[in-house]
Amino acid sequence: MLTSKQRAYLRALGNELDPVFQIGKGGLSEEILDQLDAVLEARELIKVRVLKSCLDDAGDLADEIAETLDCDVVQKIGRSFLLYRKSLEEPRIQLP
Repeated sequence: MLTSKQRAYLRALGNELDPVFQIGKGGLSEEILDQLDAVLEARELIKVRVLKSCLDDAGDLADEIAETLDCDVVQKIGRSFLLYRKSLEEPRIQLP
């Protein structure tokens, strides 16, 4: 669980990120979850965008991904959200 100070730090880092993933009309699939898992391990902090063609709510998708992949939802803004999970092999981000 992240503290408010850690969350603010990660939000600041996330401002400069471009979305790595886009979830479209297909919604959330096992394939997308596997890819998100791999990218989270490599980058730790990623931005995901939910396209307008996706019928699912972006906030609900963020919560579902966080629960499935054991990561934290740092921020939700509109159709985008930031996800964070500390890398098991090579942690890069030092939290305050």
